[in-house]
Amino acid sequence: MNRNVLAVASLILIVMSSTLARATGCAALTNGQHIFLKSSDLDPDVFVWDSRVRVIEYSAGHWKNTTDVMNHTVLSKPGTRAVIVQCEKNVVHSKFANEILDAVGIKIVAGPNRGHYGWVTSEDVYSSAKTAELRTR
Repeated sequence: MNRNVLAVASLILIVMSSTLARATGCAALTNGQHIFLKSSDLDPDVFVWDSRVRVIEYSAGHWKNTTDVMNHTVLSKPGTRAVIVQCEKNVVHSKFANEILDAVGIKIVAGPNRGHYGWVTSEDVYSSAKTAELRTR
């Protein structure tokens, strides 16, 4: 009986992991791909920057003040839908993580900032099995 329970639990985990959203980098992104935005669980809103240089500088811990941040970003709620317009691999060196991220150019396609173009890091970009299904239709 324990074997059956373990087998069923393993199968459920496999199915769930194939449909759960994952942060996505340039290697898995293509221009025109539909994605959604979400930051960390502690603060899931996403800064969408007005330039690639600013997202790189902010991630590195360089910004003048809070006003400067607010003047050059729009704040997007988690789950905001967007489309990839450009991706630059390994250009974001985060001050707070030991990994190099990608800079992702996006166009927001839903919500109050619909039509807005901007830049985020690859850690804020998520795709899912459902997103992949939509692309193939």
